[in-house]
Amino acid sequence: MRFTAMKNSLRRGVAMLATRKMYIYAMVIVPVAVSLFFVSLMDEGLPLRTPVGIVDLDHSAMSRAVTRNLNAGELLDIQYHYENYDQALASVRRGEAFGYFVIPANFERDALAGKQPTLSLYTNMAFFVPGTLSFKGFKTVAVTTSGGVVQTTLLAAGATEQMAAQLLQPVVINNNPIGNPWTNYNIYLSNSFLPALLQLMIFLITILTVSEEIKYGTSRRWLSVAGGSIIRATLGKLLPQTIIFLIVGITIDSILFGFNHFPMNGSWGVMLLAMVLLVVASQSFGLFVVSVVPNPRMALSLGSLIGILTFSIAAFSYPVPSMYGAIGIFSYILPVRYYFLIYINEALNGFPLYYSRYWFAALLMFPLVATTMLWRLKKACLNPVYVP
Repeated sequence: MRFTAMKNSLRRGVAMLATRKMYIYAMVIVPVAVSLFFVSLMDEGLPLRTPVGIVDLDHSAMSRAVTRNLNAGELLDIQYHYENYDQALASVRRGEAFGYFVIPANFERDALAGKQPTLSLYTNMAFFVPGTLSFKGFKTVAVTTSGGVVQTTLLAAGATEQMAAQLLQPVVINNNPIGNPWTNYNIYLSNSFLPALLQLMIFLITILTVSEEIKYGTSRRWLSVAGGSIIRATLGKLLPQTIIFLIVGITIDSILFGFNHFPMNGSWGVMLLAMVLLVVASQSFGLFVVSVVPNPRMALSLGSLIGILTFSIAAFSYPVPSMYGAIGIFSYILPVRYYFLIYINEALNGFPLYYSRYWFAALLMFPLVATTMLWRLKKACLNPVYVP
């Protein structure tokens, strides 16, 4: 009897997915298409050759050397040469350039005379990535130029090249980025953005498929097919989705770690296990939301809000300890937060599974918490009330 009820519940869950194309689009096409788009968009790893301009008011040998140094780097592409400050500012406002570098008049003369001329740089931070990259490129050349002028002055005063080098850089910095030595934006962004997107879609589909039973008044039939058991009813509805989402999650991992060869210093098996638990935990979270708030409109709104805020409060780019306590605490209720921590330990650092045991345990807690509210969902299904 129980086996028959479970089989009927599963058959009903599969039929529901097969009869509405929207589910296939939301569960398969959207996550995979966005993954391919996002990975190909960041294919170079870091945006290079940002269009910028220069205002050379000196037209000396030294100012031309500064211009060549700016254009020689991989971050900047000097496409515009302006006659004055106003012309450069107007170009930035039109969106032609993301910044400009100003070399003052009499720059070479003042520099060699020790009068400390000022090199000015302007960047458009309304566009954060190109603005930041242009600032980095401008700053590097400005510091290098300053060091070159000081070195020339020291050599003219009789210092040796070794003495000048020691005075300019008394401490040599050895920079070794861990986990992402290429400082590849694609490795950082894709491995955080795409699992968060998958979690968002799982939230929405789980809430939608459960709450629509209440919306259309079919919740009693849904329970009846499952033999009156809310556990069998939810398993029958969500298990087919689990399989589909798991296939999509593995496909995303294959795109990242397989085809694009992102760092995988640990075990593929551990990451696949983490993906399985991410899918189940995300479904459990959605089930918990719709159980607490069995109103389709409110449940979807709440799931959408939490899913969107994931990109900000899951600590992908800003550490939780540095957040306001009232905000940072919400990062611990998001399944993808623990998946991201497992990814750092396993794929980037190659730590043994032992060091991620707490994060796996946290993901396992989501299904347990969701089951505690199933009684409320069953009550709502037996007495369906749809409030538009």
